[in-house]
Amino acid sequence: HWGRFRGLAQELKKPLLDEHLLNNIFFDTCVYHQPGIDLLTEVIPVKNVLFASEMIGAVRGIDPTTGHYYDDTKRYIEAADLTADERHQIFEGNARRVFGRLDAHLKRKGL
Repeated sequence: HWGRFRGLAQELKKPLLDEHLLNNIFFDTCVYHQPGIDLLTEVIPVKNVLFASEMIGAVRGIDPTTGHYYDDTKRYIEAADLTADERHQIFEGNARRVFGRLDAHLKRKGL
């Protein structure tokens, strides 16, 4: 629907969606396969991607075809075509930016 919303915003003389919405919308990495993570990080700016923002994942079993837990999504980010800085943003930096009180609390603890 991204194209539709871009067109509607243009017709309604609203700011570009990249400027308007992407300052207040975030996407979680709860995608359980590499192609999905690759598409997410190609289409959505890294600054809008959060790692594991849900408390506990939904699928705790082991994938019989890979031997990995379904919720082991960290490996997909590590395998994606991202720089070390982009990975850091996804794993930690973006969450600290979005959740300012959490960041302040962690800083007080020296983290």
